[in-house]
Amino acid sequence: MLTLPLEQRLEILADSAKYDVSCSSSGSNRSGKSGGLGNTTSSGICHTWTADGRCISLLKILLTNACIFDCAYCLNRRSNDIPRAAMTPDEVVDLTMNFYRRNYIEGLFLSTGVIRSADYTMEQLIAVAQRLREVERFNGYIHLKLVPGADPLLIAQAGRYADRVSINIELPSRQSLALLAPDKPRESVINPMRQVSGLLVEAKEARTKSRRAPRFAPAGQSTQLIVGATPESDRDIITLTEGLYNRLELKRVYYSAFIPGSSDIRLPALPTPPLLREHRLYQADWLLRFYGFSAHELLDEAHPNLDMRFDPKSDWALRHLELFPVEVNRVDYEVLLRVPGIGVRSAQRIVQARQGTRLGELELKKLGVVLKRARYFLIAGGRYLGGIRLDGPRLVERLLAPPRRPSRLDQLELFAALPDVSALTGEL
Repeated sequence: MLTLPLEQRLEILADSAKYDVSCSSSGSNRSGKSGGLGNTTSSGICHTWTADGRCISLLKILLTNACIFDCAYCLNRRSNDIPRAAMTPDEVVDLTMNFYRRNYIEGLFLSTGVIRSADYTMEQLIAVAQRLREVERFNGYIHLKLVPGADPLLIAQAGRYADRVSINIELPSRQSLALLAPDKPRESVINPMRQVSGLLVEAKEARTKSRRAPRFAPAGQSTQLIVGATPESDRDIITLTEGLYNRLELKRVYYSAFIPGSSDIRLPALPTPPLLREHRLYQADWLLRFYGFSAHELLDEAHPNLDMRFDPKSDWALRHLELFPVEVNRVDYEVLLRVPGIGVRSAQRIVQARQGTRLGELELKKLGVVLKRARYFLIAGGRYLGGIRLDGPRLVERLLAPPRRPSRLDQLELFAALPDVSALTGEL
């Protein structure tokens, strides 16, 4: 694997890394230091567009795509006949530094297949981060994947060098993990997550007492769930997600639509990846983190799966019409957040603006409210904005109606295919 030319190995390992989506946002604030190179203070590092429109890039790569595990859903499973490649820790360090100096990247996302053993593999990843920090004096963003089953001492060492660490649960239940990933017991994933959670709390407490206390993964930890490879409902997935946020203090849970392509009889025969379902789960995740919703409010035994026709907030509102319409000039901020078409920022603007004036339809438009959805759930200055019966059959038709074409020529919308969510903010 090491005999291939470096360029060819880089192409293989970068392509193999694309299926891990849990690398978007950092939230780290590692500042520049004298004699060092790089920092993460600008706005965090992401493998996407930032809220102010900038594209932040990482070198996203595997140390090797060879693996002793045989997880049915994984492209890099040992039974899959694909080209294999590997890099040494020194090669990854040199690539990172050379790419950074050429302004190709602003950080490193490093994952790997498992070779020899979990401990040996984790040691190789740590060697990369350690040399970058201590030898190259690299102060930019580093995201390290944790290897299931690695020694707790190695997990602790990885967090001292990385800005973010992550270990992927991949499947929502113990039964599905045992079926599709028999080499990866659930405890080998959950135990490191629990350890990282405890070390994060300890590091924060130590930093409150002394700013010189060592930091541990200041951007926190994240994980990934594969959607559609197993029969769990959206309710199962969202309930698990809520537990991870509440009990293990994860920064993010990412969702990856299962990509068909294996003939393994344990996997479903999907015609295409469930991308819309993945999108709806991200929207529901946003409601958990920023809108005050609970998993049991979004989904229950009678409604175990998200409605693919609507964003989750609109679906919830349609099932709770007895709570609407609400007077926008009087209701609490928490109630505003539950109105379809009102996001976090527009709710904040409403609360601020109504202190000095009485808000009507025109004012709401100026404040960024998506009235295509919000009008049916709002009263503004004593006037109902919907114009139809809230409990009538036409409400669903109106919400599902495509947006009207503009009367003038505008710049094309980059994310027009997903009209019910801001691609930059996730507001619903």
